[in-house]
Amino acid sequence: MKHLITTAGLDAAEIGNLLDVADHMAEINSRPVPKVPALRGRTVASVFFEDSTRTRLSFETAAKRLSADTMTFSASTSSLNKGESLRDTIETLSAMGVDAFVVRHKSSGVPEAVTQWTDAVVINAGDGWHQHPTQALLDAFTVTRSFGDGNTMQGRHIAIVGDIKHSRVARSCMDVFVKLGARVTAVAPSTLLPAGGLPGGVAVAHGIDDVVGECDVLYMLRMQRERMDSALVPELGEYSARFGLDPARAARLPAHSLVMHPGPMNRGVEMLVDPSHLPGSRILAQVANGVSVRMAVLFSLLGGAAAGLERGDS
Repeated sequence: MKHLITTAGLDAAEIGNLLDVADHMAEINSRPVPKVPALRGRTVASVFFEDSTRTRLSFETAAKRLSADTMTFSASTSSLNKGESLRDTIETLSAMGVDAFVVRHKSSGVPEAVTQWTDAVVINAGDGWHQHPTQALLDAFTVTRSFGDGNTMQGRHIAIVGDIKHSRVARSCMDVFVKLGARVTAVAPSTLLPAGGLPGGVAVAHGIDDVVGECDVLYMLRMQRERMDSALVPELGEYSARFGLDPARAARLPAHSLVMHPGPMNRGVEMLVDPSHLPGSRILAQVANGVSVRMAVLFSLLGGAAAGLERGDS
């Protein structure tokens, strides 16, 4: 694997291998000094053209804990505002010795294009409606480790609720979850389902009440209003009434169920209950696991020295 642009090229064994490496990274993150020299001398550049808190900081933390040097590119203060092309920007940064680009862009396909302009590793941190592969991997890590199921989701029912149409997270998660054996249901109004249909093996429900009483994982998505060009739901209040997680619905969840959300959360829209009050909430665990999984991805793609994982020196 030279780059990580999409989950489509990963099979179940490759996903499992990355999750196993993430277990080692989680152990490192539990140490008093969570840092190893595995990627010392490597440079990881975060190139984000969309606002981000969790993903950008997660990747930067992951790189630093592996002792890589980090470079943060800000599109708003760059020469792009003077007419420089994206290609010129990437080639300029490559000439500075970047070993890996972590790219987020509002347009689908940009990370793939970047692979043509550099010899460095490229990791897709989210592109348009297309893909967000590391989010899917960290979610798979969170689910499998929460249940103690190893690297399989066989027999688990995962309901993904909300704006499926505009969600790159949903696309990546559905692919990974199905490959690991889960039964996946997309829960959304018809206007918020992809026009081209859903991946094979994914069922559809048109209300959260259809799944809340029997799912193993309730995965809530936010309304992607910044990506909508029309009113796809009559009003947010009506959407919340059919698809929001309120206290009554939370009480119907099976005792073992997990509640997840990729963030940022729209409280009062999809979440009408404080998730910190839910015993099955794994929302903060997703954030913590994101660092471990992104460490695993960087380590695997950049060919880190395995011996460097055993030492705590930096």
